[in-house]
Amino acid sequence: MRIRDHRKDDEPEINLIPLIDVILVLIIFFVVTTTFDARSVLKLQLPKATGEAATDTTRALSVLVNADGRYFVDDREVLRDDVESLKATLAEVAGTDRDRKVLLRADARTPHQAVVTAYDALGQLGFRQVMIATAPEARAQGKNP
Repeated sequence: MRIRDHRKDDEPEINLIPLIDVILVLIIFFVVTTTFDARSVLKLQLPKATGEAATDTTRALSVLVNADGRYFVDDREVLRDDVESLKATLAEVAGTDRDRKVLLRADARTPHQAVVTAYDALGQLGFRQVMIATAPEARAQGKNP
């Protein structure tokens, strides 16, 4: 009687199921820990001005205009730069609340027409409380405030 060794018949194989599990856990970890913030993507250089800081801008609708004249309403980008597209996005984000304050943040290098277009769209929709965000002006050395 011949005894056969079954170990020679087994071919080695790599089990991929644990590897796939580890990769899925890593993907979930990175998705959960990643923050998506529109302000980290857009770098605005605000115009300088003197004055007092506004109070209670927590409910304010944020309208950003970057240096290229592109519009962002809260976290949504307006696809075209015409008044109608901006009005549609503003109406969609703000809903029917026209008493809401609007904080307009325009880059210092933004074309003037882009800011005027934003004002025009806000005025046509009925927003009356519009604030402009500015950076504090650097004080000159040696001068008293």
